[in-house]
Amino acid sequence: MQDVTSAATVSTGSGPGRTPEELLRRLRARTAADPVTHVERVPARPGVPVPWPDWAPAELRAAFARRGVVAPWRHQAEAASLAYDRQHVVVATGTASGKSLAYQLPALATLLADPRATVLYLAPTKALAADQFRAVAGLELDGVRPATYDGDTPRAEREWIRRHARFVLTNPDMLHHGILPGHAHWSGFLRRLTYVIVDECHTYRGVFGSHVAHVLRRLRRLSGRPSRTSMPVGPPGPVFAGPSGTTGSPGATLARSSGPTLAGPSGSPAVAGPAGGLVDRDAGPALRSGAPPAGSTGPTFVLASATSGDPATAAGRLTGLPVAAVTEDTSPRGGVTFALWEPPMQPATADGPEDLTPVRRSALRETADLLADTVIEGVSTLAFVRSRRGAEVVAANARRALDEAVPGLGARVAAYRAGYLREERRELERALLDGELLGLASTNALELGVDLVGLDAVLICGYPGTRASLWQQAGRAGRSGDEALAVLVARDDPLDTYLVHHPEALFGAPVEATVLDPANPYVLAPQLACAAVESPLTPADLELFGDGAKEAVDALVAAQALRQRPTGWYWRHRERPEVDLRGEGGAPVCVVEAATGRLLGTVDGGSSHVLVHPGAVYLHQGVSYVVDELDLADGCALVHAEEPDWSTHARDVTALSVVSVRSRVDAGPVQLFLGEVDVTNQVVSYQRRRIASGEVIDTRPLDLPARELRTVAVWFTLTPETLAAAGVEPPDVPGALHAAEHAAIGLLPLMATCDRWDIGGLSTALHPDTGAPTVFVYDGHPGGAGFAERAYRTAAAWLRATREAIAECGCETGCPSCVQSPKCGNGNNPLDKSAAVQVLDVVLASLPGETHA
Repeated sequence: MQDVTSAATVSTGSGPGRTPEELLRRLRARTAADPVTHVERVPARPGVPVPWPDWAPAELRAAFARRGVVAPWRHQAEAASLAYDRQHVVVATGTASGKSLAYQLPALATLLADPRATVLYLAPTKALAADQFRAVAGLELDGVRPATYDGDTPRAEREWIRRHARFVLTNPDMLHHGILPGHAHWSGFLRRLTYVIVDECHTYRGVFGSHVAHVLRRLRRLSGRPSRTSMPVGPPGPVFAGPSGTTGSPGATLARSSGPTLAGPSGSPAVAGPAGGLVDRDAGPALRSGAPPAGSTGPTFVLASATSGDPATAAGRLTGLPVAAVTEDTSPRGGVTFALWEPPMQPATADGPEDLTPVRRSALRETADLLADTVIEGVSTLAFVRSRRGAEVVAANARRALDEAVPGLGARVAAYRAGYLREERRELERALLDGELLGLASTNALELGVDLVGLDAVLICGYPGTRASLWQQAGRAGRSGDEALAVLVARDDPLDTYLVHHPEALFGAPVEATVLDPANPYVLAPQLACAAVESPLTPADLELFGDGAKEAVDALVAAQALRQRPTGWYWRHRERPEVDLRGEGGAPVCVVEAATGRLLGTVDGGSSHVLVHPGAVYLHQGVSYVVDELDLADGCALVHAEEPDWSTHARDVTALSVVSVRSRVDAGPVQLFLGEVDVTNQVVSYQRRRIASGEVIDTRPLDLPARELRTVAVWFTLTPETLAAAGVEPPDVPGALHAAEHAAIGLLPLMATCDRWDIGGLSTALHPDTGAPTVFVYDGHPGGAGFAERAYRTAAAWLRATREAIAECGCETGCPSCVQSPKCGNGNNPLDKSAAVQVLDVVLASLPGETHA
């Protein structure tokens, strides 16, 4: 739940009697060389309270007053009034700015005034929905009847919720898998649906966001009377032929049978663009007096977002509706001391190779030490770590260090991540809220989760991929209005290194816009199939689903998935199509202890080849296991407990072919392209490395199936003559292009809401489809996710930042801070750092300042 504190005076203390500046000084004193490259002081800010809106009932005001909210902040009242007037609205303000009051106020006022009205709340995580339920139920309002409906809801309670609950809290997965397919059982609720609340809507990006956009259109189609007079927002998106290959979502727990494989819509390539949104031209008049009649023009959408670029456009693309934006944050905020921390270089080991490239100390180890130090200081701290494995490593190392310093103190630190069983997650949340835990290492599962009150410090292990996420995570500290400390610990990575030495890219740059593409045919076709199962499609429905819908329907008819009749298009199969909303590559794989049959957790199908291949080391709650067998057919990995002194790192091979060119920039000796590609990837082996030294013990082969992906890529080519003129000799070309590719992948998150694990790349001195030296960067999702398109549009700025990151790195031949990649299937060989700079100089000298699809 977002903080809904009133306009009370903000305190300015920090933790247990120590200011953030003092704490930072003590942390910096640990090492001889100062690891801090920049300290940004974000000043405190007073709040701007306003009177309650006239339409807010006295009963509701009194309920908020009992919770300590004596008056709303101005942005809360503004957004709430727009929503009460039946205007779709997004409130995009900072962490702890009270966004929940902005949607609770109009929704609850309507429920109190109209006994027939209903409200649907959508959160990206179960933890956030559960937290919001506690907040609404805690108001103790007669007749509201809130209820959480997700995969953990006992079946005995589900019928009561469908019939009697008026404020239902769920997630997009459950809406897609449970509510919309069973809409006949929800007909009363949907017919009276007045508000749809979409919380943390900035998380709906890429393929996941594109799927959720269509889930919301399906919801609009089955509730109220959505307008049929619509027009697209933005130019059309990609349309091309290809199999869908989508599978069930790991987020749902309802049983379902496998549906047929769906074909993507066919057609000629189209120009790229942020597509698929609809502008509703018949939203109905604003209603000020009394409660708006439920279902009069379809539900009103109220969206809450972290600060983001152009939130109105992103929310409009997500919902298909015109959305007003409230962006001025008028809540009080405690000051934040924000430090950029670059771990020191590691000394060479006595038994290591003499020519070994020096590397920085691991960000995981640095974060673990900082977490232990803050816990010893009595400072409640949350450490955000990018991966599940990383969260486990940080927690385990911090516990070990604490127990060595003060026996038993390690018990006050734990890990938290997705994949834990529900009971484990709830117990960790309770222990954190009760103060039993003083330190927690978490994935971004807690970026949006429970309301964390009283934290003094946040450690961010590695740039989280977007500035929006960075500020969302940093905002977890000081949520009671106190002064707080936030520390970004840089990984040995091109983007992290660039950011800690270019603080203006973090503190002086606008927050990114959310990237999603509802016109992606690999999203659109399966979603239209789901809609047809729920109710036959009509021509008016195709307008609702936007550009490419007619082509997608025609392809589904040709594939015999739909049958056309005079009254519309009908689903032909008994089974529902399976759709992977989160684009994670299939159903989750269960991790089971072979000796006992105990379920330890799950990993998503798309990561299983890397995380739980035979021989892989798997961590759970600080305990190490080794994988004995991976059964992909049954979705199960069998493991045994073991504490090896080595870690495992999967290696893969990739092949890429160009399918079609969508757009092109002719820049003389340099050509820039955007188009569709086919990518074949296979994990073929894994390395075992000593944990202490990083020494490679051996490389072992794996026999895993190849995976095929049709997606969208951006690529550039250069002529061999131009490279030779720039001083890049033919033997150096492969290493130069390879190094440029790695750094370009690492820097793309500066331009798009993605991280390097969302994208892939390939470079070659002579590609058969281009006939020239080529560097490809592609979206790692079927049909694309909008990231390559964004790279194409901002190619000059993107590649300029890439060039600077390589040139400014202090290493001689290339290191993880510039051109080495943690996911390279070729073991980071060959790489030529200086020649990569020469390649990028040629590209930048030729490209125009801006490119347009």
